[in-house]
Amino acid sequence: MKRRNVLTGGLGLAATGLLSGVASAHSDNTSPPPAPEAQPVMVPEPRLVQLPYQITPYEVHVFPDQFRLYWTLPDRTAWEYPIRVGRAGLYESGEFYVGAKKEWPSWTPTPEMVEREPEKYEQYAEEGMPGGPGNPLGARALYLFQEGRGDTFLRIHGTDDPATIGRAVSNGCAGLTNDQIVMLYDQVPMDTLVKLYPKLDPST
Repeated sequence: MKRRNVLTGGLGLAATGLLSGVASAHSDNTSPPPAPEAQPVMVPEPRLVQLPYQITPYEVHVFPDQFRLYWTLPDRTAWEYPIRVGRAGLYESGEFYVGAKKEWPSWTPTPEMVEREPEKYEQYAEEGMPGGPGNPLGARALYLFQEGRGDTFLRIHGTDDPATIGRAVSNGCAGLTNDQIVMLYDQVPMDTLVKLYPKLDPST
């Protein structure tokens, strides 16, 4: 199957910040105010957006500085998903394609991950972790491959921790909430081209 070339320019769309709330506290001057109650993290829902210029449909574009993923459609539209991305030094830009798709995938850390954080990953180095709600890949995963390289071990996958959306915290992969990766997973077919754009500030 011949794959199409992807865009080389950015979409130039402004990132939308995450919504958050802080509980108010009352002070009567006689006792310390109560500790604020934790508020749920509000992650924006996927939305259909207009793009500023004509693009090739049915491709995935990841913009790390905006923490946004776009699944492009005809008529200059795209589904926009808020995401988390790889932390400084672990994010990898480039052109990829979806070489595999899995529901509730199992997961095994790479040797590099085990070397960086053995206390966290060494227990899974041999047999890995079976798929399920506690698995780092979440409910669904798109496996990113490259021509001549095969599986890159980069994924677009789910997470049950919405507080990480909009942050650079992962080991290089792009993450969505579990409900949103299920939606994206159903839209994106095998062999879809994926473009991970460079970070404008590689220190983040």
